[in-house]
Amino acid sequence: MNRVPGDAENAHSSSVESCPSLRDVHSINPAQLMARIESYEGREKKGISDVRRTFCLFVTFDLLFITLLWIIELNVKGGIETTLEKEVLQYDYSSSYFDIFLLAVFRFKVLILAYAMCRLRHWWAIAFTTAVTSAFLLAKVIISQLFSQGAFGYVLPIISFILAWIETWFLDFKVLPQEAEEENRSDEDSEEKQDSEKPVV
Repeated sequence: MNRVPGDAENAHSSSVESCPSLRDVHSINPAQLMARIESYEGREKKGISDVRRTFCLFVTFDLLFITLLWIIELNVKGGIETTLEKEVLQYDYSSSYFDIFLLAVFRFKVLILAYAMCRLRHWWAIAFTTAVTSAFLLAKVIISQLFSQGAFGYVLPIISFILAWIETWFLDFKVLPQEAEEENRSDEDSEEKQDSEKPVV
């Protein structure tokens, strides 16, 4: 007969122990909480990092440089209007440089969208653009007749290939590691700040 009150008493004591006491609530350090909130707000306000901004600037340079070389090639062949109509409206894979320009536009759009607007911290986007660029340029060099058209038959494919791989190297070995290092450093600084603001017992 005494088992039921004993079980009720045990259940009541366990429920009381599971509830946070006023002492636990008041033991939370407001300075520690504010330091963590400030660290999160600082990351959000900081925005894009300097090294990522440099990467986006280089991607823009890639597009502008390929565009400049393509315009020079159009002038060399006998005027922009005539050659532009021949390479764009009468596009021929084996002799046109218009697709190399479109390849630079493709890289620019994907990389700026991924690493400037979406701020990805992974290498899959640039791996995709570099793989597409490499495969397309290799196929074009093998199948097309670019080498018979003078110096630009060598310059445009080679420079486009080199720029794509420089972008890959820069992101993988500079941007992502440096951002991860800065994030770890900011976490350590916030933890040290929290430890220094703890009240001495």
